[in-house]
Amino acid sequence: MTYDAELDARGLLCPLPVLKARKRLMALDKGQVLRMVADDPAAIIDVPHFCAESGHQLIDTHESDGAQIYLIEKA
Repeated sequence: MTYDAELDARGLLCPLPVLKARKRLMALDKGQVLRMVADDPAAIIDVPHFCAESGHQLIDTHESDGAQIYLIEKA
């Protein structure tokens, strides 16, 4: 899947991954996709919740090299 922006949030703990994702998404246009990499265990709960509350679509989540990869489409 292609994406328009990337955020490396590895090493950041809750709530920083979601706060940085929110800031990065604000710079994107509707329909653009952010790829976020995070290794905070709480992100597994926080990112889907953030997307649901903000209206963004969580397109994909998978694990790679001990980190979670999230693809978020801006609402």
